[in-house]
Amino acid sequence: MRTQLLALLLSAQIIGSCQYSQDSSFTLEANLEGQSLATPRPPMTNLLFQSIDGGQTWQDISADLPENADLNCFLVHKGEMLLGSGDGLYRKTASSKWQKDYTLNGEITGIYPTKDGLYASTVKDGLCQNISGEIWAPMFKNFEDQRFRTLFEAADKSLFYGCDNGMFKSVDRGKTWKHVYSNGWVIEMAESNGVLICTNEQGILRSTDGGEHWEVVISEGGVGINVEVIEGGFAAITYNAESETRRVRISEDGGKTWQAIDEGLPPSANIASIKQVGDYFYCGHPNGVFRSADRGKTWKLLLPAIKNKVYNLSVSGNVIYAVPQNQGC
Repeated sequence: MRTQLLALLLSAQIIGSCQYSQDSSFTLEANLEGQSLATPRPPMTNLLFQSIDGGQTWQDISADLPENADLNCFLVHKGEMLLGSGDGLYRKTASSKWQKDYTLNGEITGIYPTKDGLYASTVKDGLCQNISGEIWAPMFKNFEDQRFRTLFEAADKSLFYGCDNGMFKSVDRGKTWKHVYSNGWVIEMAESNGVLICTNEQGILRSTDGGEHWEVVISEGGVGINVEVIEGGFAAITYNAESETRRVRISEDGGKTWQAIDEGLPPSANIASIKQVGDYFYCGHPNGVFRSADRGKTWKLLLPAIKNKVYNLSVSGNVIYAVPQNQGC
């Protein structure tokens, strides 16, 4: 009797084990099936556009960028595209996908090329220099009490450090600095034929002595927004406080005098950028990307705006890039 009872218990255990194994197999198969049915993340769109035919057509090259990336700045340097975003720096070559540079942490607010290599401004570590590969080192710690705005290298290799307290100049690659302008912030700079131009709280400033002294050349009761080098001179965007609009102008005499070229553009307080490629001007406008074939007399819309954003334009050779950003940037 005891032998029969023992056999019965053993049989029950075996049946239970088989049942558990079958249930586990079913659960595992269900989980694997669920995984196989999982939808991969779709490629990102509408973060970065490229045109190789003068703006006639545009290609979306946003795939592999992070979802909902907050893009602050863009640069093409030695064949590599670099994007500064709210969560770091992303790189891409013609033969690679977008990849994150994990050695720079936090938000990237600017990327600046010099003869010494690349610099990037970060919210966490301030201004950092690219030493080699993905190795970055904090630089110019003597400016920790200043809010950094821009770094610019002139043709004579002088460095200019723009901040909320104006502009500093270094002729020894950042070892020592001279405060050359102190009346309001400096955000953007450009140089052509020995003439320096910059944006300022007063408007647009000009220097003809290597940045030692500055004069206001455009002042409309508003600030300077953007400056660029064009064929034969400069282009600039300023804010007109009286009309509450941004104005686009060019200078063909080294920044002495300026002529408006925005009559054919819809008036707006958020015009972002002006570029020249070949014989064409391109304007990043809240309505989209406009092109002019007659130096600003008339304009044609080529790429409509998306999601209530304005395109910030960048150029490398004959290739045009458009980054949609929040209006007002």
